[in-house]
Formats: sequence, structure tokens, C-alpha cells
Amino acid sequence: MCDRKAMIKNANMSEKMQQDSVECTTQVLEKYNFVVNIKKEFDKYNPTWHCIMGRNFGNYVTHETKHFIYFYLGQVAILLFKSG
Repeated sequence: MCDRKAMIKNANMSEKMQQDSVECTTQVLEKYNFVVNIKKEFDKYNPTWHCIMGRNFGNYVTHETKHFIYFYLGQVAILLFKSG
């Protein structure tokens, strides 16, 4: 695991999915250093997932109930949600 500390800011999903999203994101960023595979990894919870990653961005999205998380890994913000 990397030394980035996860801080969940807002979530509408089960504790297990929250933990899985942080772990999955951490592993993908360690291995690839970019966000392309995060949503592919999360398709195990059925498609269609969207992932936005960056710094200093606002968001307002429509998502399926119990399928949304917004968290930080270090100074990087990750928004992961399901819609469609």
C-alpha cells in the first residue's frame, strides 16, 4: 500500500464498497499511476461506473442510490459513482 492517507468526504454506499473503492484506487494508482482502470475494476459491481480524479474540483452528479463515493488519497480527490 502507498503512504497516502484516505479521507472519505461523502459516500452513499455500503462500508464494504467504500473500503473496496479506497483499496482498488490505491492499488491502481500504485501500479499504473493513472485513473483509467479504476472504473473497469469497479465493474464487478455492475456497469456503468464513472471516475473523476484531480485537485480543486467541485461536483454535482446524478448517481444510482448506494453507488457514490467522494474521497481523498493524499492530496488527490477521487469521485467514483455509478449511473446509466
